[in-house]
Amino acid sequence: MTMEDMKNEADTTTMVSMTLYAVMYPVFNELERVNLSAAQTLRAAFVKAEKENPGLTQDLIMKILEKKNMEVNFTECLLRMAVDDVEEFLIDRPEAEFQELNEKARVLKHVLSKIPDEINDRVRFLQTIKDIASAIKELLDTVNTVKHQYQNRRALENQKKEFVKYSKSFSDTLKTYFKDGKAINVFASANRLIHQTNLILQTFKTVA
Repeated sequence: MTMEDMKNEADTTTMVSMTLYAVMYPVFNELERVNLSAAQTLRAAFVKAEKENPGLTQDLIMKILEKKNMEVNFTECLLRMAVDDVEEFLIDRPEAEFQELNEKARVLKHVLSKIPDEINDRVRFLQTIKDIASAIKELLDTVNTVKHQYQNRRALENQKKEFVKYSKSFSDTLKTYFKDGKAINVFASANRLIHQTNLILQTFKTVA
């Protein structure tokens, strides 16, 4: 297996785990208000299970929906829910530039999550696309500013390249959508871009 194959496999592994933090973390947060100990135990169990079996959370939820005979566009639902902040990804450094990075990521995820509501209105959707392009540029500008404060910039630069790659892929998906009208592909691509946005934050948070 080549390094590129290993990286693609790693991307797929973390992507399927998106369901854990987009869907289940809000549930754990609500449960904490009722029973903190139980919520923490359940969260730890899910995190451990997901780490050992990537995609387990998504499979579990899909099985529940199937058993209940619920017709749900899961990709669209995931996009709507992925806008919420996840503590594990947020940078906790107090400096203004790091908080700005958190905010730029938050703005991008928010505008991406609006796609399902805007996509059927061409005028509004075209404006949303412009907003997404602007949010991507602002996030990248902030990344370039903040990364110079790190000595170990290789991991940051690699993650930035991945983000740019998925941004271009999202743009290509939009061009195809205007030809074939398949909104589900736009939702899936937007989810991948949100995931890459979270990974940028996680990289800045973990790189020394």
